[in-house]
Amino acid sequence: MRFRLSTILFCLVLLGETPHASSPARLKFDRDAWVKARVDALVLAARAAYENDQAFPAYQKVLKSIARNIRQRRLSQDEGFAARYREFLEYVQQASLDQQPGHELGFVVPDRQYFEETRQFVQVPEFLMDQSFLRSVSRYESLDRAKAFLRKLNAARGPSDQLVFFSYKSQHLGTPDNDDSFVRLLIVVPAKAGTGVPEKWVQFGVTDPGERIRIRNVSVVSAMVGSDGTFNTYFKDFFRTYRRDGSIGLKGRWELGYGDDNCARCHTSGILPIFPEEGSVNPGEQQAVSAVNERFLTYGSPRFDKYLDQRKFGPGLGAASWEQRNQRFGEGFRGTVVGRAMTCASCHQHQRLGALSWPIDPVVINSYIAGGLMPFGSKLDASARDELNKRLIEEYFATDDANPGTLKSWLLGKLR
Repeated sequence: MRFRLSTILFCLVLLGETPHASSPARLKFDRDAWVKARVDALVLAARAAYENDQAFPAYQKVLKSIARNIRQRRLSQDEGFAARYREFLEYVQQASLDQQPGHELGFVVPDRQYFEETRQFVQVPEFLMDQSFLRSVSRYESLDRAKAFLRKLNAARGPSDQLVFFSYKSQHLGTPDNDDSFVRLLIVVPAKAGTGVPEKWVQFGVTDPGERIRIRNVSVVSAMVGSDGTFNTYFKDFFRTYRRDGSIGLKGRWELGYGDDNCARCHTSGILPIFPEEGSVNPGEQQAVSAVNERFLTYGSPRFDKYLDQRKFGPGLGAASWEQRNQRFGEGFRGTVVGRAMTCASCHQHQRLGALSWPIDPVVINSYIAGGLMPFGSKLDASARDELNKRLIEEYFATDDANPGTLKSWLLGKLR
């Protein structure tokens, strides 16, 4: 069932009410009742935003109102309250980071500080700044020349230093500068052992055939693999500038004044595996697709260094126990096709590929389920995949007091 936006707006009205000092009935602040009401409003707004991105601004208003009330009442400074509602306070603090001025990336430090401190990890390699390569990679018609340039580089590189690359068409995500552009050239640049240089996934948006307005975006997502089974991920988007003299400049999207996006909403797993649109990869490059996805699995569990603690968002989709599922969906649900497919958390949890916790971008998740890519290895028809998606949403976002969903249970401290 889809939640109507009017329900969320009603919640906002309730959240906007503040106790008046002149009202004796409101002099006593019932903290437990306040938390319960705000958790319900937050989860309802989150569910509406997950199901319809037009409801996302309403969710942000609910979150902002809660964060403001916490500050005004100094609830984080109350030791008893903070101990009882630790998950709620930490969640609201983390989830509202991107509402602070200069925090579009959603990290605990300002965007300026993040880019200054991580510059060494997210720079585009110098050899990819070659002008002939930049011109070739800017258009679909000249992609073969760009790949020839990369093959020539590989001829002079050792076996462990080989670039892995292929072009493809994304199934669901356009570039930051054009929502309708889906062609990419991905280049995985191996890490340099002992130098502090991470492995880099450098992705060029490619202008579609015949289009005059050229795609500008270049994204770098880096993986600094540790010895403890985890890896730190760093992000940066760049924009190309096409000059009148034919040269092409490359500078950070943020530095150019175009702002940025909340990185972790899409990249809950740090680096994302690549699932191209069917038929968009040349047969000779299929092996490269498999190679980069296998490489992704060797990194370990994603972390975001000191800039974000994803664990404070709690468990994600598919994390409920079978006891909870039996109570919600019935005793025989475990044996159904859909029940057996609700295995997201076997991989998507904090000790493996990262939990699919709200706030996340549902576009990727929905497309993976609807397209049959996830759950991995499950063969479901269209109706079963649709039911699976609905069950996962209900299980995670339910607000029923007698049988709360994963998000509400986490926020109220019931999953400790």
